[in-house]
Amino acid sequence: MRLTSRTLSQPTSPIGALAHLVDRVPSHRQLLDLSQGAPGFGPAPEVASRMSDIALHPDGSRYAPLLGLEHLRSAFADEVRSVYGGDVDVADVCVTAGCNQAFAMVTSALSEPGDEVILTVPYYFNHDMWLGLDGVRSLYLRPADGINPTLDEAHALIGERTRALVLVTPGNPTGHVLSPSQLAGFASLAQERGIALIVDETYRSFVPGDDAPHELFRSTGWREHVVSLHSFSKDLAIPGQRVGAIVGNPALLTEVAKLIDCVTICAPRIGQEAAHAGLTQAGEWRAVKVAEIADKQARFTEVMAARPGGFELVSAGAYYGWVRHPLADIPTETVVERLLLEQGVLTIAGTAFMPDDEQMIRFSFANADIERLGELADRLAELAEG
Repeated sequence: MRLTSRTLSQPTSPIGALAHLVDRVPSHRQLLDLSQGAPGFGPAPEVASRMSDIALHPDGSRYAPLLGLEHLRSAFADEVRSVYGGDVDVADVCVTAGCNQAFAMVTSALSEPGDEVILTVPYYFNHDMWLGLDGVRSLYLRPADGINPTLDEAHALIGERTRALVLVTPGNPTGHVLSPSQLAGFASLAQERGIALIVDETYRSFVPGDDAPHELFRSTGWREHVVSLHSFSKDLAIPGQRVGAIVGNPALLTEVAKLIDCVTICAPRIGQEAAHAGLTQAGEWRAVKVAEIADKQARFTEVMAARPGGFELVSAGAYYGWVRHPLADIPTETVVERLLLEQGVLTIAGTAFMPDDEQMIRFSFANADIERLGELADRLAELAEG
């Protein structure tokens, strides 16, 4: 008997797509890795210590409850109330194996094959990939300005089979932050049209300023139409531990738990304990790291201000810079490959985040050495000149 498999229509994840070419970077070029959105530092000492302790504990490798460890759910509900205000309880929190799983489980619980979910272009590529794999049609909301979706644009896309509208803020790949008033408008639209508003807040700790990212949880009826997705990977520096969270209606979370039971049974216990330690013991460390990322963003923005080589910074925030390249006659994937092979700069082509080639490239400055970001201007200029 010969095993065969179907060919999936979705593209391969772009993370690491050019990694096989890294060895071909010119020897005089030290690699400047601006590709993956992952922290370039390890977790806080308190988090590392807790992971070590729980790994040695007899219960450290046992299954956790389907919805997550109670003390982590409680601690995260406390933090959400502290940051956002409003009414969020432990019953509104489900712990997942990362934010990607949070998205996959929520959209699978809300939709079935043939249904539709609206994604704003540029979208996070794994969102589009998952919907396609799940038999759900992606509807692309294309903002007129390329960054800010409007209520009119979203309203026009909603049909009988539309089940949810997805917003990512701060954005991946753009870094753009949607304002509380923008999010309130979309929440009202979702309520009016009877769909879910799914807000991916993976990077919410990197929203500038001290104000709440939004006030959605202050609405008495938020559970009927708002679902918020979170990650502990970025601000706690534990991406490999795979811990995320859903904040939503307990009835929805009951259905999500059924799906989680079939996929991972639970998020890793060690990761959950690490997240709890980060939430409850590493507040000062988190603030320091958020400030470091903000400094890198400022430096990246400064480097790009002069449009080196004609590369134009369209938006920046959280971990990312969204840049338009000047080589209109060359496919963006080729430009990205040349950046690596000729200049030693590793990035991700914007075609991973949108259906068409619009000359965009995602730069992730978060894991870069701030002292080396200045090298980027010369390398971009040399590529354009070549």
